[in-house]
Formats: sequence, C-alpha cells, structure tokens
Amino acid sequence: MFVNIKGAKINFSDTGKGVPTLFLHGIPDSGTVWKDVTRVVSSSYRCVVPDLPGFGQSAVPTGFQITLNGMAEFIDAFLAAVGISEPVNLVVHDVGGPFGLAWAVRHPEKVKTITIMNTVFQSEYRWHRYGRICRTPILGELLHILMSQSGLARSIRSNSGITKPSREYISATYRDFTGSVRQMVLRLYRGLDPEVFQTWNTELRALAANKPSLVIWGDRDTYIDSRFAECFGAQKVKHFPHCGHWPMLEIPDVVSRRLLEHFSEAVALA
Repeated sequence: MFVNIKGAKINFSDTGKGVPTLFLHGIPDSGTVWKDVTRVVSSSYRCVVPDLPGFGQSAVPTGFQITLNGMAEFIDAFLAAVGISEPVNLVVHDVGGPFGLAWAVRHPEKVKTITIMNTVFQSEYRWHRYGRICRTPILGELLHILMSQSGLARSIRSNSGITKPSREYISATYRDFTGSVRQMVLRLYRGLDPEVFQTWNTELRALAANKPSLVIWGDRDTYIDSRFAECFGAQKVKHFPHCGHWPMLEIPDVVSRRLLEHFSEAVALA
C-alpha cells in the first residue's frame, strides 16, 4: 500500500487489528525486515510498517531534511496519512531510532510504549568504520559504487550473532540496495552528527522514565557497543549475548514474545 506525503509515495504494510504498533527499520533494510515479527504480533495488534524515505519502495518527500526535526515531522505526517490518531506502540531499530525517537520526544502524548533495538541517540557515540567512510565525500560514493553482494554479505554476517541472516535476505537486500537507496544512506550518515543528540537524549530519557519502555539488544553488534543499551533511560533492558545487530532477523521468536509481553504489561498498568 502507498500513501502520499509531500508529493512522495510512501510504501507501507498494515496488518492485524488492535492498538497501532509502528515498526521502523534501519540501514540497509526496508519494512520487510520486520515480517517474521509482525507475522506473530499482528495476531493481537495492528502492525504498521513503512519503508522510510528513500528506502524500499518509498520515494523522498519534497523538502525532506536529514535533521531530527525533519525525521520527526515525517513520522507524524505518515501516521496522519494512514489515519492513526491514538497513541502507538513504537518499535525502532538502527536509523529507525532517530526517526522514531525524535518523533516520540516531540509528541509524547502520541506514544503508548517504546521498544528500542540496536540504535543510537547519544552524543557520546562515534560512527563505526562504514559510517565514517560514508560521511567522507568521494570515498563514500566510491564505496557504494564498488560494493558487491559478497561485500554486503560479509558486512551483515560479521555484525550478526550465532544465527546469520539467510542468503535469501542478503540477496533481496542487495537487490533493493539501488543507487537511490545508496544515495539516501550517504545523506543520512552525513546529516546525522552524534552531537545533535545531546539535548534530545535528555528528553528521551525523561520520556522513557514515564512510558513503558524496553531495550532489546544484540550484544554481538560491532556497529554499536552493548554499553549503549543502558543509555536510553528505559525501564527494562534485555541483553542477548549471542545475537548481533539484527534481533528481528536473528531471534524473531524471542523478539515477538518480548514485544507481546511488553505491550500486555503496559495494558495492565494503564
């Protein structure tokens, strides 16, 4: 399905019924990265999963800015476009974190629960090697021109835990890693300086203290050290020592179960 946001078609899936639950993906993925989780969670909740601007089948809205305010504005416009006005369960991963967490900070009244997986929202963070290359003019472009499927596979597998993402996932991810997607990746890395998170993370920590909040963290992630799992102010933090950067791919059954528990506990507390 598609909605139009500022002249751009934004692709999304919308399955199940109940409290709306928004899943936001990261790099280099699209919304399909959540399919093994939403297949389970949609039995009890409405699962809404967009392709973020420039990823998957989504275009880039006119005037879209790579700033935390710009990301928050996009999420708010998307929710309005799909007719969601009640508070949502927010689930974020990787670059979906800055999109969703910035929106949550700007619109706390629209948030029911927060779940965070392997992302950053802290000024203390320093970009990993791939991020540093992407942030370097010419070098970033060259990297993406030369990136092969085997190179992408090595990067993904080296940042995974015991269970590696399937060949099918890697093939599909590389197929969808088009020139326009690669350009958006460069824009995101170059537009997000960790220093900008400083005041935002303070506000997020205050929000997480007052909303049911959970961190699900794969400790074998070499992009983001496991110590950052404790930096969001979440009420619960669950570490998975044998999991890497992609919990929704590596341990989807565990993630699904933890999400359903998290959401049901929030209902009990309401």
